[in-house]
Amino acid sequence: MRKAPVVLIASVTLVISGCGSADSTAPPPPAPMSTPASAAATPAESPAASAVNVVATTTMLGDVVGQILACAGGTVTVLMPAGTDPHDFSASSDQVAAMVTADLVVANGLGLEAGLTDAFENAAADGAKVFEVGPLVDPIKLGAGAHEEEGHEEEGHGHGSSDPHFWFDMNRMAVAAELIGAELADSTGNNAYATCAATTAANIRTAEAGVRSSLESVPADQRILVTDHEALGYLADTYGYEIAGTIIPSNTTLAEPSSADLAALVATIKAEGVPAIFANVAQTTSLAEAVAAETGTPITIIPLYVESLGAPDSPAATYLQMMQANADLIASGLKG
Repeated sequence: MRKAPVVLIASVTLVISGCGSADSTAPPPPAPMSTPASAAATPAESPAASAVNVVATTTMLGDVVGQILACAGGTVTVLMPAGTDPHDFSASSDQVAAMVTADLVVANGLGLEAGLTDAFENAAADGAKVFEVGPLVDPIKLGAGAHEEEGHEEEGHGHGSSDPHFWFDMNRMAVAAELIGAELADSTGNNAYATCAATTAANIRTAEAGVRSSLESVPADQRILVTDHEALGYLADTYGYEIAGTIIPSNTTLAEPSSADLAALVATIKAEGVPAIFANVAQTTSLAEAVAAETGTPITIIPLYVESLGAPDSPAATYLQMMQANADLIASGLKG
């Protein structure tokens, strides 16, 4: 079924970047946040609850944790500003210190935060509790959601054998919310965190219906994706899409495409009649544009919010908004 992911064109200078374009139908790229995000606290079951301090690595997890704490009490600090690529993010000494003093550090895991490995180890050695949710939500294997051809192996992904982008399956993110709430309830002795996490998870599952409606509005024979890197495997697996090719042949933006792979991707796009390349709003679109130009056919470059929420004034300011915005962009891009 699915062709093995391939990378970009022979005539392109191999500069690693994501996708975003003036021709795009997506909103403009978000500006990075200059300060960590925090969620407002509301009265909780115990006076100590308001003092609970959680550090979250990614903006998606930060938003979900913030919803839990806004209900049960406490504050969340998000390490990565909006628009940040989590694959190469490194923590400052102040951020490492914040992890050490936090009651809980919530991380994606599965190798997504490759640049934080040493920071996690140093913080844990100083007493921090790092809770990685990715390994606990039944992650899929690399390429499984993209229907990899048998025998294809990812190279240079740095993620081990599991795909870290689990937030593109909203049911898995709902489970993640429940796990975070249970962890906070266990560590604080306050069951309000589990109760509020259940509400947060229910809201995610309810919102998933709108995302499903948009994605399933695309005829089955048109559900073909070409992306900047292998980040949409969970989405493809959940909603019956095929990932025909990728610009960067990996689950991380840190890998590099070869000229041969880029040429193969161009051939795939022509053969499949793909109308759009889905890029990353936080990255440039130079490679995607070069691939599109090489095909000689009208190709729209559509940046998605892939590994970060958008700025507060964007259509992807929250996790639920991000998922719906992406679903709408994919549907409109493929239906024309």
